Amino acid sequence: MIRIFQYGEVPNETLFIRSPLFTDVGPVVAEILADVRQNGDAALLRYTEKFDGARLDSLRVTDAEIEAAYQSVSEEYRAVLRLAAENIAAYHRNQIRPGFAMTQPNGVVLGQKITPIERVGLYVPNGTAAYPSSLLMNCVPAKLAGCGMLVVVTPPGPDGGVDPAILAAAKLAGVDRIYKVGGAQAIAALAYGTESVPRVDKIVGPGNAYVAEAKKQVFGAVAIDTIAGPSEVLIVADDTNDPSVVAADMLAQAEHDVMATSVLVTDSPALADAVARELERQLPLLPREDIARASIENNGKIVVVRSLDDAMDCANEIAPEHLEICVDDPFSYLGKVKNAGSIFLGKHAPEALGDYLAGPNHTLPTTGTAKFGSPLSVDDFVKKSQYTYYSREALADVRAGLMLFAEEEGLHGHARSVGIRFEEDAP
Repeated sequence: MIRIFQYGEVPNETLFIRSPLFTDVGPVVAEILADVRQNGDAALLRYTEKFDGARLDSLRVTDAEIEAAYQSVSEEYRAVLRLAAENIAAYHRNQIRPGFAMTQPNGVVLGQKITPIERVGLYVPNGTAAYPSSLLMNCVPAKLAGCGMLVVVTPPGPDGGVDPAILAAAKLAGVDRIYKVGGAQAIAALAYGTESVPRVDKIVGPGNAYVAEAKKQVFGAVAIDTIAGPSEVLIVADDTNDPSVVAADMLAQAEHDVMATSVLVTDSPALADAVARELERQLPLLPREDIARASIENNGKIVVVRSLDDAMDCANEIAPEHLEICVDDPFSYLGKVKNAGSIFLGKHAPEALGDYLAGPNHTLPTTGTAKFGSPLSVDDFVKKSQYTYYSREALADVRAGLMLFAEEEGLHGHARSVGIRFEEDAP
């Protein structure tokens, strides 16, 4: 049974406690990373057989496999994948920005140059469920950014195949290469390169604790997007809501993972009690009941507050990955949101809409990092360089102040590098 709290009844650090981001997998992950770095494909094949039960002759998914998978899924599902890809592209296209240049009359040009990251590795989970949605959410912004090579890694099934829906999404998204490898070993392959898997410049995409720890350990050798923790939703709802709908939204999050967190914050004690009953009624209806029940009982919470303003304060304190504001006038509360990854407004925008079809990204800051983090975007797939041009006259205008600044910091070589350019002007 889910727990019901009164806001302020217990210390916030107790009320808002989350599942730990990492379990004690660091030493195991370090060993896997070192093995793959030294032994390349041989280590990948060995781990794939050990962890996924698949004995492979080759790691790379062939074009024929991709095409067969694409044809094997229904045309109806392909249409849904295309619609999702189009919506994601339409939303993220607004994030594309050019560089800029500032010019001044005395011959100064300052600017910023935007350059796509050349090679990007995309991790796509395929464990208790397949996630073609994650592939689209990562690949479409990368393509819009202009990345040169997109490399997907995903665990195979025991038969050595990759879920057809993932391959169909990859074909639609324009992925360049796909490899049958998952876990920490896949992150190692992307970070260091092997005989088959090219080394990339950045790794993005969510995964389990081993994947998250591996991304943490390879950071520096490559860039990463974020260290993703368990998924979470916080629903702000008043007494105008149908408790069966609110409960369904909470369970949609809970079925992800036993470590997922679903929280309802409401100013209605009656709604709190009704939702608690609905959760118990609906749980047995889920095929993934065991996962959802463990999530609800261990991490789920219902918090009763005095007002919706208090509810927004509570939400900002938790800084949820997903925030649903289920009221009749949700836009009146949008301005009160300070900390949230993705915001769903009104009673007809369930978080599932964002997972698949609406267009905004579903790779989001978790475990409170929405206080400083942002959703995955086109910006994650580009790098910014700045440039400076000064004419001789422009440098002469600032010479004295520039040299003084350097000398005050005790860096006389810096000052000399400026002054030497004008020695010929000395009488």
